[in-house]
Amino acid sequence: MPLYKTINFSPTTQILVWKITESLAQLSNEVTLNATNTLRFKGMKSELHQRAFLSVRKLLQEKGHTDFDLEYDEFGKPHLKDGKHISISHSHEFSTIIISDQKAGIDIEMQREKILRIADKFVDYEFEFLNKQNQEKYIRKLTVIWGIKESIFKICNEIGISFKNHIQTKAFEMKDKSGIATLTFQNKAREFTFHFEEIENFTLVYAFEK
Repeated sequence: MPLYKTINFSPTTQILVWKITESLAQLSNEVTLNATNTLRFKGMKSELHQRAFLSVRKLLQEKGHTDFDLEYDEFGKPHLKDGKHISISHSHEFSTIIISDQKAGIDIEMQREKILRIADKFVDYEFEFLNKQNQEKYIRKLTVIWGIKESIFKICNEIGISFKNHIQTKAFEMKDKSGIATLTFQNKAREFTFHFEEIENFTLVYAFEK
């Protein structure tokens, strides 16, 4: 499938979303990987993961980049050789990237009941403004909160950060589609803005440090 969605957030920040409908063979024919990523690709046991990996390279091509423009640091964080910031995410049949002149993090997640079972692992203060009575809305909001914390973690990329203990999301409503979160870690407080939207039964979140 062609590019599913483009969000021109600002003149220097763009979000691209791909819906993965192609076969592994088709994607493989349309993407060339560098030597390091070829090894990573071959080591993946899941075809779903392989297709997602290649679809991210299709998104790079939409912006005039190739896999040879992409590097990963020792913590697994991606970087573009031209100095622009990039963040990557994929979940089931969707993949997404954000490319920006400023540090940014992105996450896309399927909305699933499974998140109810793990909420205690990443939610603390946020329980004060969450309403568990409406399960559908509760799942949707939990998915946003997970995406916020994942996006912030990708920006900071520091060992030891706890989603539950260090990242706090201020109260928001689903209609807001944006809000504020803070990271308090190693005696330092940092503030972030986040934005989100729902695509089919998935939640897309991206964040920036203020």
